[in-house]
Amino acid sequence: MTKFLLENQESKRLLFRSIVQEDFDSWLPFYENPKSTQYWDGLPKNAEDACREQFDKIFERYEKGLGGMNALVLKETNKLVGICGLLVQIVDGIEELEIGYSVLPEYWRNGFAYEAAHKCKNFAFENGFSPSLISIIHINNVPSQKVALKNGMKLDKTTSYKENPVHIYRTNN
Repeated sequence: MTKFLLENQESKRLLFRSIVQEDFDSWLPFYENPKSTQYWDGLPKNAEDACREQFDKIFERYEKGLGGMNALVLKETNKLVGICGLLVQIVDGIEELEIGYSVLPEYWRNGFAYEAAHKCKNFAFENGFSPSLISIIHINNVPSQKVALKNGMKLDKTTSYKENPVHIYRTNN
């Protein structure tokens, strides 16, 4: 298992664990809501195909030690509310460690993305994984930008990533 996973970590309301195939049906509603992916070009139009593609990438990252998304499980209900993790990314030819986060639409605007991203930031810095962390966010995705700002990140640059215009938010240890 990759060192970047927050296996068995927790925050105030969330438990972190590896994603498993059985999470697929719980995560599918993310792709069934068009607002979830409205900013990102290049995803399959079919929700099941998009979810399968993401799961394939998650498991490939696990296998290659490139970090990965963790399932975010609400302690109170034991339900999946989102995914968040530390991801090794190549941006403009430079290897970076990214905090990535997504929350199921029914749990939006409850602070789960910030809570999980903040835990990832602290975990990465406490373990000395990288002197800085980034979040790659589409230039029109204001809600995710607000999460990054609340997590102590600052706009570092604007670039293109996977053929999408993005802002790179950064925080230093």
